[in-house]
Amino acid sequence: MDFEKQTLGDLHRFLASIGKMDKVMAETADIQDLWPGVLEAYLPDGVREFEKYPVVSLGWIMFVGMAMAKYWDTDWEKYAKEGGAAIYTRLRDAKGYDNMDEYILKEVLGLDEKQEEEASKIVGECASRTLSALHRANIEAGTEAAANAYIGGLRALYTAGAAMELNALGYHMQAMG
Repeated sequence: MDFEKQTLGDLHRFLASIGKMDKVMAETADIQDLWPGVLEAYLPDGVREFEKYPVVSLGWIMFVGMAMAKYWDTDWEKYAKEGGAAIYTRLRDAKGYDNMDEYILKEVLGLDEKQEEEASKIVGECASRTLSALHRANIEAGTEAAANAYIGGLRALYTAGAAMELNALGYHMQAMG
């Protein structure tokens, strides 16, 4: 099993255990279709931050996934035309990379202070779990394998963030059959 799938499985189990996801993860191909553009725009920022702030580097992409789910729910036709790179750049540039979490929680998701605190704590735990998994994978830093694991972790967090927000918006998935 690859790093992304293992990490997403861990995040799903954790988020389901605290009631932030159902047993079947909410997902939509629309949000995943924008991932390549999001990744291309996010990667320079994420890599730059990883050495000193690895939890931020990992966690911020989960906030982006949450924002994507909110956009999907509100006016996807408009946002899909923008593309993933443009959406990420707009989210980042609204208040700067360091404050992107606050911007998404307050301005995009419209959470109150208590909800912001809870969401930040959950994202921090998910990012920490992913960082721990990266360390346990014992991959040599600076290698192609390390880059692939980092990107897999980012995608798992983006997917989990979108799923968590879809769940919060009332989208619930049921197993078929």
